[in-house]
Amino acid sequence: MNLVENLEYNTERSRLIIPEYGRHFQKMVDHAVSIEDDEERNRVAQAIISVMGNLQPHLRDVPDFQHKLWDQLFIMSDFKLDVKSPFPITSKEVLQQRPEPLEYPQNHPKYRFYGNNIKRMIDVAVKWEKGDMRDGLEYAIANHMKKCYLNWNKDTVDDKVIFKHLYELSDGQIDLTGENLTDSGQFLKNRVSKSPRSNSGKKNQRNSNRGKKRY
Repeated sequence: MNLVENLEYNTERSRLIIPEYGRHFQKMVDHAVSIEDDEERNRVAQAIISVMGNLQPHLRDVPDFQHKLWDQLFIMSDFKLDVKSPFPITSKEVLQQRPEPLEYPQNHPKYRFYGNNIKRMIDVAVKWEKGDMRDGLEYAIANHMKKCYLNWNKDTVDDKVIFKHLYELSDGQIDLTGENLTDSGQFLKNRVSKSPRSNSGKKNQRNSNRGKKRY
């Protein structure tokens, strides 16, 4: 009966600051904070750092990782642990600072189904010196544009549409009018052949093999 009355529930326990280390680590840190003797408190802190490093032995002797462990120790103590650290102690205010917002590229391409990479490829192609290499790159870009268009349209596309879009996106510097791109049926065929086989197909195959003699 006494064991039942002394049970601890997570809702009654203190919050784990870094849950990955578990309850026992948090209790060790709390104990270190409560130690009044400076020498004993520093010794216990060093022991805790050693145990934390044992969780990842291949990193425990790396200086940057050691610094991380000490930072985590102070974080778990809510910065109440007064010990000598071999590294500069990161303040609570610095850790709680909000990071600067990231500047996401605000690109609004005219033909979104091609993606931004196509425009980057076109910008590179127009800077190349005219010749076989540039011609090959321009043709590859046009073929890739046709493939992207088919992914969006899922039917067919006239090469003239691709050439018109490529001419616009290159500001009139790439004109492939008169060329013949890969047939749309080939792109659609490749897309079907690369799709994973359905489970129903495997099931039908198993059913067809059922009852056959095996030697």
